[in-house]
Amino acid sequence: MSVKPEHYDVIVKPIITEKATLASEAGAVVFKVAKTATKPQIKEAVEAVFGVKVKAVNTTITKGKAKKFRGRPGERSDVKKAYVTLEEGNTIDVSSGL
Repeated sequence: MSVKPEHYDVIVKPIITEKATLASEAGAVVFKVAKTATKPQIKEAVEAVFGVKVKAVNTTITKGKAKKFRGRPGERSDVKKAYVTLEEGNTIDVSSGL
């Protein structure tokens, strides 16, 4: 499968948090993805870009919080995350670049 430019539009960046690190021990990797991306698109993009086999894709949308920026009220944007479970023997090292 060849890498298409739209694959890089689907996957925005990897998420490296404590929760994501715990998920990686179970063979899952967490990515921030485009809000319009579907699970089949995410699966195809991860398989093409990283050259791994994907077992399952779970997604979640985190609603933006109301915050204050320099004393003025504002709102963070909504974020869609994809928890990508990999087949046995496949790994992605998110700490290194592409």
